[in-house]
Order: sequence, then C-alpha cells, then structure tokens
Amino acid sequence: MTVTRRSAFAIWIWAVASLAVTATAQSPLGRTPMVPLHRADMVPGAVGQGQLLRGGPLPGYFQPVSLQAPQGAHIAIWAGDRYVPFDGSTPLVGMLIGQVYRLKITRIPGKPGAELYPTLELVNRLYPPPGLERKYPVPIVFSQEELEMALEGYFVTRVVYLENPNEALPVRDRKGEQRVVEVGHGEDPLQTADVLGRPVAIVRLGSRIPTRNELDPFGYGAPPYQVLPPVKEVSATARATGGSVERAIERSARVPRVPLSPTATRRQ
Repeated sequence: MTVTRRSAFAIWIWAVASLAVTATAQSPLGRTPMVPLHRADMVPGAVGQGQLLRGGPLPGYFQPVSLQAPQGAHIAIWAGDRYVPFDGSTPLVGMLIGQVYRLKITRIPGKPGAELYPTLELVNRLYPPPGLERKYPVPIVFSQEELEMALEGYFVTRVVYLENPNEALPVRDRKGEQRVVEVGHGEDPLQTADVLGRPVAIVRLGSRIPTRNELDPFGYGAPPYQVLPPVKEVSATARATGGSVERAIERSARVPRVPLSPTATRRQ
C-alpha cells in the first residue's frame, strides 16, 4: 500500500496503499475513477460518505486497520468522553467505512510533551480471503519525519491506496515503513492516488490542539470501533508440520476468529 501527504507549505503523496482520483470521467489508465468529483481537501467524512452511496459491501463493515507510530510513541482514540490508549506498539483496530476517527499521538521520540491529533477516514475496504481479514489490514504508518513536519506547522494529508497490480513497482516493502509518492503544489493527492490504484483511507495531520469546550465536535461523534487481537506469526515449524504456508496462515488467522459485523460493535 502507498500513502500521500500534503502540508500547508508543500504538497506530498505518501505511499502506503493509496490511490488518487482524477477529475475527468475516465482516468489515464482507462478505467472509471473510484472517487470521482471528490478531493482530499474536502470536509473530513465527505469522501467516505460519498463512497457509501455507491452501494456494495461497505456499510456496516469493520475494516481492520494497523496503526503504527515510531517506537516509544503512544496512540489513543477518542471514545466520546476521553481518549482511550491502545495496548501494544501496533494496535489492530476495526473501523467503519465513511466514518472519521480522531486519534491522539503522544510520547513522540525527541519531542517531550508534544501532542498530535490526526484524523483517519476510511473510504473503501480490502477483500482478502474469508478468515484472513486480520492478516491483511490497512497499514497506517505515522513516521517520525511526518510527525515532526506537523509539529513544525505543516498540515499533512495522506491518501492510502491499494496499488494497481499491473502498475505496481517490483519493490519489497520494509516492515514498519511505507513507500511515498510526492505530488507537486496544486495537485490533489486523492486524484493522484486514484490514478495509481484504489484509495482506501485519508489521514489528515496538523499541529492544532483542541480546547476543552470543543472536544466532542473535534472527535466527530466518536464512531464505534473494534479492538482486534493481533495475528500470531506463523513459525517455520508450523509451516513444516502443517502443510502449505497458506494453510498455516489461515489457521492462525481463524484462532481466535473475531466477527467483523455490526452486531459485534462496541463503543470503548
């Protein structure tokens, strides 16, 4: 996956799993854009809600998301009356398509006392084999460079997209890192991402800290989410004794199995 990024002084596209959308009826790749008539600078939630109107298996689906920050940093999520911290360095969270989630990042390495409050908006979902949803989450990586840019006054916009397999670069991703595609001033990262693949998430990150009186609207209503158990790594022994790698991964992904349905929703 690839991510896009933009600030108040420069516009970037950050590659994790992002897509950009073209303003024309047809993209340069000869296919219909996934998010036509939308831009990354629209009000948070507008793009995701527009995607829901297109129909399909999007409403009510909790898309697994992997949240990653620099070692030592803490990530929390707004739950309606407070920020609830996640356990572990890489929490796995089920989030609804079309909703906006407010996060809080603290204990940033080299920045004592600094706090950042990014938003995360899912605009589409992934379609892994049944039972492997947690094995293939949408990765959201907050890099040290990106956090420092926000603290310096930049407004960073990242569009995460799933690469077009026919256009993807033959480069192996490194764990905890995401490839970045930069866009020039005046270009829309969402449109660029739509050309390169299929947009799935938009992250907006600035340096603004909310006041006590605006915590609730700042949190966009605190939509429901699910804290999912991480998928255990498949050992070499398991692969050797259990047959194929795919079968071993599938067994680890299904034990325990967390239902990703609206009935399993709970507000933290």
